[in-house]
Amino acid sequence: MIDWAAFLVVAAASLVSSAIVVSLYSLGLRLLTTAGRIPTVEPAEFTGAITVLSPARAAKDAKRARKARKANPLTAGQKRVAQYAGYLCFALCGLIVLYGVYLIVPALHK
Repeated sequence: MIDWAAFLVVAAASLVSSAIVVSLYSLGLRLLTTAGRIPTVEPAEFTGAITVLSPARAAKDAKRARKARKANPLTAGQKRVAQYAGYLCFALCGLIVLYGVYLIVPALHK
């Protein structure tokens, strides 16, 4: 017999936790871009991608990033705080995922 109440609790918990992880990840990306650390991947390092940036496109994106860094109204201290907060968001995402794995694998908590 299926315990539908338990099933709904698990469904709600997975929905809420996935929303939290996605929100933290997007907030981390936003904080990094605010700090002037735009995460990019060079084509030579990531050749197995579906879409690879051409060198001209990578140069154009780098130029746009330099221009955005100059126009950023934040002080150096505020940029550093935003950068560390972005890294903290990524660390929290990783911890939440690891906790989920811990909950799923019964051998880890016996």
